[in-house]
Amino acid sequence: MAVYTEVSDEALRAFLADYDIGELLAFRGIAEGVENSNYALKTTAGDYVLTLYEKRVNPAELPWFLELMQHLVARGLSAPMPVPGRDGAALRELAGRPAAICTFLAGVWPRRVQAAHCGPLGAALAELHLAGADYTAVRPNGLGVAAWAPLLEACRADGEDVQPGLIAELDGLLSGILAEWPAPGALPVGQIHADLFPDNVFFLEDGGKPHVSGLIDFYFACTEVLAYDVAVCLNAWCFEPDRSFNVTKARALLRAYTARRPLSEAERAALPVLCRGAAIRFLLTRLYDWVNTPKGAMVTRKDPLEYLHKLRFFALAHSPEAIGA
Repeated sequence: MAVYTEVSDEALRAFLADYDIGELLAFRGIAEGVENSNYALKTTAGDYVLTLYEKRVNPAELPWFLELMQHLVARGLSAPMPVPGRDGAALRELAGRPAAICTFLAGVWPRRVQAAHCGPLGAALAELHLAGADYTAVRPNGLGVAAWAPLLEACRADGEDVQPGLIAELDGLLSGILAEWPAPGALPVGQIHADLFPDNVFFLEDGGKPHVSGLIDFYFACTEVLAYDVAVCLNAWCFEPDRSFNVTKARALLRAYTARRPLSEAERAALPVLCRGAAIRFLLTRLYDWVNTPKGAMVTRKDPLEYLHKLRFFALAHSPEAIGA
């Protein structure tokens, strides 16, 4: 469920009066997504998505996200374009929440990732990094390396209920990651998506072959090591349902990425530890949500142990070659 804040017809029509996007024809909630409330809008001018930003999003950071999206689209990336009102402002308020309207992107996300998806995904990720190269505003990664030890500490009391021995194992794995983590300035930094899971990438088919029609949900985007974004995608796209790592998918992703933005030797060498870092980041945020979600809450918790298996794999994959690089 991804409609946390209900919007009345009267409030919506008053809100839309500040835009030049035609007359409202249809309006419905979008069930997918977990962070914000999303509605599909159809007007006489076209299709749009209305987003109401919920409490987990810092309103002060919303201009950075919206301006980044505008910048990326202006550089040719296929992504939602924030639509300004008549006063030129894209960020407004509706039903007591910060709100914005963005253009609608056609396409569907892959429920079962195939190797044929991974090449287009790698190319799109490289294009995102290149398009963001001259976006100079900085947003630190609030879920980066400095956040992992505090997150683990916050889960220490209840983490053993998820799996016996889990916290001790994570203590050891995190210590290894922190010891090997690249020093500041050692790797190229830029604007990254940081959450480019399959449900944030839309595809269409052309002659039976999938191509990326758009990237969505930039609300974890930040200024970070570019190759870390590659590591996030290797975690999210290259494991099978049986938890095995599919090196064919990884090679397709990396080959397409490096065709557009070659990795330096330092970036390539760092990929194994960056993959471990990406795995522990998602493991810890899932674990935190798991142990802090009240019983009976109408929230579908994501299994943190999915990422424990990924972390264990990358802990044994010491060379770039082992992960397809």
